[in-house]
Formats: sequence, C-alpha cells, structure tokens
Amino acid sequence: MTATGASAAPLRRGQSRLRRIESRQALGFISPALAGLTVFTIAPVILSIVMSLYDWPAWGDRTFVGGGNYVDLFTRHPDFWPSLRNSAIFTLLFVPMNLAVSLTLALLLSPRIKGRAVFRVLFFIPVVTPMVANVLVWKMLLQPNGLFNGLSTSMFGIELPSFLSHPQWAMVMVVVMSVWQGMGYNMLIFCAALEQLPEPVLEAARIDGAKGWRMFSRITLPLLSPAIFFTTVMTMITSMQVFAQPQLLTGGGPGNATIPIVMFIYDQAFTFQQMGLAAAAAWILFAIIIGLTALQFSAQKRWVHYEV
Repeated sequence: MTATGASAAPLRRGQSRLRRIESRQALGFISPALAGLTVFTIAPVILSIVMSLYDWPAWGDRTFVGGGNYVDLFTRHPDFWPSLRNSAIFTLLFVPMNLAVSLTLALLLSPRIKGRAVFRVLFFIPVVTPMVANVLVWKMLLQPNGLFNGLSTSMFGIELPSFLSHPQWAMVMVVVMSVWQGMGYNMLIFCAALEQLPEPVLEAARIDGAKGWRMFSRITLPLLSPAIFFTTVMTMITSMQVFAQPQLLTGGGPGNATIPIVMFIYDQAFTFQQMGLAAAAAWILFAIIIGLTALQFSAQKRWVHYEV
C-alpha cells in the first residue's frame, strides 16, 4: 500500500463515522415528528383497513367478514347510495360555483382598484371565521322569519319558501353557504396568479388588438390554467369530504336530502356503532377521490399550459 493510500484509509473511516453520527443526530431530531406520524396517521390508516374487513361493533365481539361490509354498502344498505349521490351533487354544484366566483372576484380586484388589499381581507374573513359562527348566521338568515324572507315580504310582497326544510332548496342553500364561506381562499390564489402573468405576453396581445373577452379567453385564461387546475383539484377533494356545513345547517335533512357520504360515515361509526361499516365506506370514498384526482391529472395535458 502506498503512503497516499495509507493516509486516505483513516480519512475515509473518519468520514464514515461522522456520517453515522450525523444520521443518528438527524434521526433524533425527526423522531418526535415520526412518532406523531406513526401514532396519529399510519397506525389509524392500517387499523381502518383491518376494521373494514370485520363486523366491528363499538362494544362486543368482532367477526371477520372479509369483503362483507363492502358488499352490504353496495347492495343492501339503504342510505349509502343516497349519501354518495348527495356528495356528487354538492361537488358538481360547489366546484364550478366556487371557481367562478373566486376568479371573478380576483379579476375585479385588479391592481388598478384602490383599496384592493382591504377588499381581499374582507372576502377572506369567512375562510378563517369558525364554521359554527358562519353556519349560525346563515341559519338565522334563512329561517322563515329570518332577514331574507323579511326583506322579500316587506319590499316585494313575496314570501320566500322555507329553504332549509325544502328537499330541493336545502342542498342549494348548503352549496351557496359553502361558496360564500370558502371563496376567499381560491380568490387569493387567483390574485397571486394574475399578478404573475408575463407582462410581455400581455403587451404583445394588446398590440395585436386583443381586448375584452377575446383577451381574457385567448390569453389570460390559458395563462391561468395551472392555477385553475390546482384550485379545481383541491376544491374537488374538499367538496367530496364536506361534513360541517350540512351537519350544522340542515342536520342532513329534510329526510336524507343533504346527508353527504362523510356524514353517513360519521353516523355509522358514532351513532350506530358500526365501525367496520364506517371504515369500509371511508375507503370507498378514498378510492373515489383518488380516481377523480387521477382523471384530472391525466386530462391536464390537454388544457393546462405551463410556461417554458
């Protein structure tokens, strides 16, 4: 062995020892986060998979049923399909309404508007306001003796229907309240995207005579497509998991007109104590969300335009 090789060997051993020490130190620093992830995320996920394969009452003996819970949900349970339908209706109404209102507000709050920062804060307040407070305000507004009906009767002589007790109107009001409560989040994303639009492209379009709707549809909207894609995916995911709004505003009624799939899962687990059935429904919802998200990612190649 040469002198150079003999001197390099201790150096390599020292570097290897240093890496092991640094790895142990890094593991020590991240161990609290790993412990929390394991206890509160990984373990419950694994347990929910196991529970979905059992007849798992809250109290008493557990019986292995394999895919029986899934079969029961799809073929025999009377409330599963209506709850899935309600979640689909809510998503189909909420996602386009939320994106349309958010994008419109972002366009109106352009840099030319004075005090736009104040308006952005005002529109974002419902997002950070506790959901219970938001729902209580809307519940008072929508009551038969509430503000909306009072104004309509006094000003136009028209008595509005009882929105929250009408099967068709109840879901619409849940959607409207949810759009009002959540539009500020997507509005801020669109505001940030509008401020990042490449000015040379916009200027070139103006020189070519683009303006108004043509400017928006041919130039602005394609440039905003990455932000629209992101907000569409995130809004769809949250809308399929809606729970608090119908639970607090209508209680799932009238009948089962506004019971979404997450409320169905909640009722099976904590009202009827059927943990296995609830876990199976939760995994079905997970599969639906993953499938819809995958479809959106596969379709983005056709309409999302990223700057090069």
